[in-house]
Amino acid sequence: MVTQEPGAYEGASAATGRTVVHEAAVAKVAAAAARRVAGVHSLGTGPSRALGAIRDAVAQNPADHAAGVRAEVGQEQAAVDVTLVASYGVPLQALAERVRAAVYRAVEELTGLDVIEVNVEIADVFIGEARQGAKPSGIEVQ
Repeated sequence: MVTQEPGAYEGASAATGRTVVHEAAVAKVAAAAARRVAGVHSLGTGPSRALGAIRDAVAQNPADHAAGVRAEVGQEQAAVDVTLVASYGVPLQALAERVRAAVYRAVEELTGLDVIEVNVEIADVFIGEARQGAKPSGIEVQ
C-alpha cells in the first residue's frame, strides 16, 4: 500500500517548490523547433559547424543539440537568438518568421517561460555540395 506524506503531490494546487529551467535546456528546445522548419538547412555558421564536426569526431558524446542557438533565461522569461543556414530557394524573410513562430511556440509550451523575443540571423544559404571533378565557376586568378 502506498501512502503520501501530508503536503505530498496530489495535484497541481497542492504542489509547492521551485522549478529552474537552465539556458541549455531552453536552447535545446529552441534548436529542435528551428530544425523542424522546412527550409532550415542547419543551425550555426560555417566555421562553427566545421568546429562542431571536428569536436564530434573526437568527442565521446558528440552532437551539440543547441549549436547555433543562444538563450538568456530569467525567472519567468526567456530570449532566444538563432543563427541558421537556409536552403537555397527559400524566401529568407518568410523562413525567419516561421522559425521565430516555431521557437516561440515550443519554448513557451515546453518550458512554461514567457518568450520575450526570438532573434533570427541567417548566416548563409546552402546551395549544394560541389560535385567531384567539377570546375569551380568564376574567374581564376593566377
